[in-house]
Amino acid sequence: MIHVLLGLAGVGVGAVGSMLGIGGGIFMVPLLLLTGLVATAQGAAGTSIVAVAANGLSSTVAYGRKGVTHWKVGLAVIPGAVGGGWLGPWIGERIASGTLALAFGIFLLYPAGILLLGKQPRDLFRGRGREGLGIVAPVGIGLLAGTAGGLFGIGGGVIMVPALTLLGLDMVPAVATSLLVMIPSAGMAAARHALAGNTRWELALPLALGVVVGSQVGPRIAQRIPAPWLRRLFALVLLYTAFQMIRTGVA
Repeated sequence: MIHVLLGLAGVGVGAVGSMLGIGGGIFMVPLLLLTGLVATAQGAAGTSIVAVAANGLSSTVAYGRKGVTHWKVGLAVIPGAVGGGWLGPWIGERIASGTLALAFGIFLLYPAGILLLGKQPRDLFRGRGREGLGIVAPVGIGLLAGTAGGLFGIGGGVIMVPALTLLGLDMVPAVATSLLVMIPSAGMAAARHALAGNTRWELALPLALGVVVGSQVGPRIAQRIPAPWLRRLFALVLLYTAFQMIRTGVA
């Protein structure tokens, strides 16, 4: 029964992730930890990141049909993101579970604050960024997002999407490009976590299957629900989860 419920949860996570350009780990990690399905934050991250990689792959296929993915920028960001995908789990192996849970809870306050305003990440920035991204900027974005994604098991989209919009991409291409970058980045992090014994495959696989389904229907749902209200609803969920994770970390 638990596998069916995880699959259904994955559908919801995949739908949300494909709408906002995030991997969905901000929901899956707390779900796994707070329900007691995994015992440590490292185990939650290692299990979640498998579904994040699946979300990136499935969502990229969906956005690829629309022709909105900025492949040039994505390929420029990927090297740093893959490096971060290796670095994040390495850092996680050296941090106590309670400390990691506390850090994750604090980290969640950032996307929650954005969504609570009913805004997309780009709305927080005024003016256009430059189109010429150079080399340092995309590599730095990828490294930061990949490290956060690998460390917390989230994919890094909450960092990557606003960074890409700030540098000049429109919202939809930024979302699609973020999901593209998650494929190798989350894949690297998943491999690192698996080798460290952090992955609960019996939990990760039903989550991943549900995420694949949800990431295909997410954009269609988004067109039927007023986006600001939908984001505020997600923000309330994130805030509750953030406080629960912080409470767990300081207990």
